[in-house]
Amino acid sequence: MNDIILEIQSKILSKILLNYDMGQSTWFRTGGKAKGYCIVNNLKDLKTILSYSDQIKYYIIGVGSNLLVRDSGFDGLIIKLGREFNKIELNNNILSVGAAVLDLNLSKFALKNSIKDFEFFSGIPGTVGGAVKMNAGCYGSQTSDNLKRVLVINELGKIKFINIADLKLEYRTSNISDKTIILQADFKYEYSSQEEIIYKNNSIKTKREKSQPLKEKTSGSTFKNPSGQYAAELIEKAGCKGIKVGDASVSTIHANFIINNGNANATDIENLGNIMVKKVKESFGINLEWEIKVLGK
Repeated sequence: MNDIILEIQSKILSKILLNYDMGQSTWFRTGGKAKGYCIVNNLKDLKTILSYSDQIKYYIIGVGSNLLVRDSGFDGLIIKLGREFNKIELNNNILSVGAAVLDLNLSKFALKNSIKDFEFFSGIPGTVGGAVKMNAGCYGSQTSDNLKRVLVINELGKIKFINIADLKLEYRTSNISDKTIILQADFKYEYSSQEEIIYKNNSIKTKREKSQPLKEKTSGSTFKNPSGQYAAELIEKAGCKGIKVGDASVSTIHANFIINNGNANATDIENLGNIMVKKVKESFGINLEWEIKVLGK
């Protein structure tokens, strides 16, 4: 595996870090090592890496805000998109956003340009590529609301646009495979007053500060909301609030958040999540589905 990674490194400008501790790049601040980790700064390098897709596993990440890497690590190359994919442009009534752009920065750009209905992105801790892939959303809005199409590259290096109708974007899901890498998202948009946009941004900020453990080592919502239900309410009623495994605990502020209190490993966090699933199943007959992506064997 290392021989292949070193061969790839000899052909690209982007730097590959070997045996990379993924705890450095996930919001849980824990987890195993990846064989390689690369911030890919241009499309040429990305195509070169993908030309080895039949010889090496790869996985694309954003800021690691929704990711738990098991302690056994990831036997492949972690790819994070860099400079060339971190741009926002307004062209022909289309808002084109690179996949590496932070959701928060997209909301800031929208405010600066008096574009409405992108306020909810200020409440999503991730990148636009990840937001599209999982149709991220909060407070009544979701990524698919204004999305028009996405530009993607597959494991064979083929680049194409996919229209929203073909993405099957539903609640926290899409049909975009882990092998397909989103390069850019194109949104339709409308204008509004900056005062109205600022009001909505402030409202989201206030709600998050009151209801979420924002200063903790956490990856946000652990489980998806079951149809017609709230995962946090089910978890709390099942008696999970505050329970611990190792140094991982269920937040006492928001029951759908797992917190690394300092020294939790990935196994602690995953085991705690599985206890939450079991307790909710026993109490209500409902199967919770992980919203956090768990990576590794």
